[in-house]
Amino acid sequence: MTESRDDADAAAVSADADESSDADTTDGSDGLTDAAPREPISPLRTVLIALTSETVLLIVIAVVIYYVMLTFVARPYLIPSESMEPTLHGCAGCVGDRIMVDKLTYRFSPPEPGDVVVFKGPPSWNVGYKSIRSDNTAVRWMQNALSFIGFVPPDENDLVKRVIAVGGQTVECRYSTGLTVDGKKLDEPYLDYTTMNVEKSNPYATCLGNEFGPVKVPDDRLWVMGDNRTHSADSRMHCANDPASVESGVWCTGDPNAGTVPVDNVIGKARFIAWPPGRWGGVTTFNPQQ
Repeated sequence: MTESRDDADAAAVSADADESSDADTTDGSDGLTDAAPREPISPLRTVLIALTSETVLLIVIAVVIYYVMLTFVARPYLIPSESMEPTLHGCAGCVGDRIMVDKLTYRFSPPEPGDVVVFKGPPSWNVGYKSIRSDNTAVRWMQNALSFIGFVPPDENDLVKRVIAVGGQTVECRYSTGLTVDGKKLDEPYLDYTTMNVEKSNPYATCLGNEFGPVKVPDDRLWVMGDNRTHSADSRMHCANDPASVESGVWCTGDPNAGTVPVDNVIGKARFIAWPPGRWGGVTTFNPQQ
């Protein structure tokens, strides 16, 4: 009986071993028996995958380069008003000039008299400014995102004017002497009296507006004016006025900061007209003090 039971146990162990061997073979753990055949990747698909990866990489690089250029090198700006005519067109009925603004020059040297500059309006210049962003939250978010890479203008009051005087200089205008800086009458060939609809012989033409000043421009600030003087809300329009002087017809005799622009607000120097093609060319830079 003992030998018979031992023989039975041995047979059971042998059967278990056979089942385990069959199971190992069935589950394909050796990676050969039941593995599904792999479909070979065609050469065309390989090329398409490579091209897609390269295209995405190139697009990312192009966007980064474009962003760096707009932020640090140059950027196009649309002229929205007629204040710089005829140097730059922007009035209703005129072609809206787009200018390329050099953002590098003033990183190494300050603005000089005669430069045409684009700048962010100081607080006192922003009265009445309306946001160019949509009231729709999703659209506004998209506009801000596109503005970040330069496809949409920034939501700020960007203006373009000509530098007339810089920090430390004194600017004023009297009908008897015309526009002067440090007592020297300015030579301004960029003014067009036909555009301003003013007879040059008219005594009013010497100031093209009210008499003003003297204003001593604070350090690191600029006195700016438009070339179309009779249609330009420039430093003269934003300066502080002493009430007694206003009664006598003289403006800008109060706080000199209000009508001047901080150099830090300057975005860059207008270099050339990029659009429309018929007006391609450089922007006139002429130092009126020379």
